[in-house]
Amino acid sequence: MGSSKAPDKKVRVLRPQPGPQEAFLASSADICIYGGAAGGGKTYGLLLSALRYKNVKGFGCTIFRKNYKQIFSQGGLWEEAGRMYSGIKGAQRKISDGSWSFNDKDGNPLGKVSFAHIEREDELENWQGSQICYIGFDELTHFSENMFFYMLSRNRSMCGVKPFVRATCNPDADSWVARFISWWIDQDTGYPIPERSGVIRWMLRRDEKIYWADTREDLIEQFNLVTEEELHEPKSVTFIMSSVYDNTELLRVDPGYLANLKALPEIQRERLLKGNWKIKAAAGLYFKRTQVGEYLTVIPDDVIQWVRCWDLAASEKDKGGDPAYTAGVLMGKRKNGRYIVADVINKQMSADDVRKTIKLTAQTDLAAHKRVRIRLPQDPGQAGKDQAQTYRRYLAGFDVTTELESGSKEARAEPFAAQWQGGNVDLLYGEWNEMFLTQLENFPEGKFKDMVDAAANAFAEIETRSAFNVGNLI
Repeated sequence: MGSSKAPDKKVRVLRPQPGPQEAFLASSADICIYGGAAGGGKTYGLLLSALRYKNVKGFGCTIFRKNYKQIFSQGGLWEEAGRMYSGIKGAQRKISDGSWSFNDKDGNPLGKVSFAHIEREDELENWQGSQICYIGFDELTHFSENMFFYMLSRNRSMCGVKPFVRATCNPDADSWVARFISWWIDQDTGYPIPERSGVIRWMLRRDEKIYWADTREDLIEQFNLVTEEELHEPKSVTFIMSSVYDNTELLRVDPGYLANLKALPEIQRERLLKGNWKIKAAAGLYFKRTQVGEYLTVIPDDVIQWVRCWDLAASEKDKGGDPAYTAGVLMGKRKNGRYIVADVINKQMSADDVRKTIKLTAQTDLAAHKRVRIRLPQDPGQAGKDQAQTYRRYLAGFDVTTELESGSKEARAEPFAAQWQGGNVDLLYGEWNEMFLTQLENFPEGKFKDMVDAAANAFAEIETRSAFNVGNLI
């Protein structure tokens, strides 16, 4: 009888990619911050760092995100850890406390990796008395400076492994992290200095002020550190720059990701693609009138969706100042994927006039375009719910939706700005063109942002509907 040889089992190898990710894993710094752009394999690096000591008895690692959802969302830390850690001999997942433990061949516990969140300052009390050998921060800019340095005081261990901190981040010019790593960043351009990437410096924090030096000995001499406790105060720090271009595996598996980053609005493109730590929201960086696709004299016949979105204000202009305007933007999406802003209303009105104007406009839009969804903002709380319900009753017979707004005006404007900057938004000629373009160009520094808000939310409503209406049937 013949015999057949069983096929060799496929061996799965977990290792860093050459370049910044490998440097991140190899760094000897007490504190190593990695990233500064999107797509550099930051989360993978955090999780892989923990595996180096999985067979050390008593080794403990806790990796933090700002909130619980960020840990367990699709593609988040927990899911990525499952892909990496599953199949490792002795690995055991415990969903109840969000952890992975590693045991020897006899089932005895060795190292452990946990995931946790710190959303508020008062939650730091939960970590009193903790000893964590490896502390990880996924998106460090989401945490306050106080959170970071408090948890640094918990960075200690009895397992024999020298305690260390690893963190990832994307650029945020207003974050304390931008100041913390400023030596590694060109302060004129905002871009990381390649020659300084991975270079170790030393810091000492006294009375909430950070002092830096090129060597540990410099700090010891400067502060006359003598006792054993004092000699442990200086910490070595480095920043390692990376970008999507360093993540060859991601570009191989998902080549469209780079195109997605290039399609971002200018500010986000500078931050997430180019790693710019200095760029901030400023007039002209979101919208320029020179980026209008086309000025149309008639509405094209290929518009497949219409939305009129309102940004509400209910106060009349008085002698005491300039109240906000009520703005209503009519936006359509065409079969060719382009967008058209066909009409903009922008007035200071009383609450009663606001209601009447919205209803009259709804009647006019319906007569002109047959089917137009009306989107109104809903304020949080019971008062907002009551107002939304009142509007739905008042506009009975029309297609009306009310939506809670979340995030900053700048964040809500970014998806629309990306299409605007790509020349994919057309305008219908009208008397409103100049006031609309002026406010867009002044955003976000301008005093009024009503039309920008209404346009951004109209775009969001169109795209939300597109996601649920495959085929875009009228």
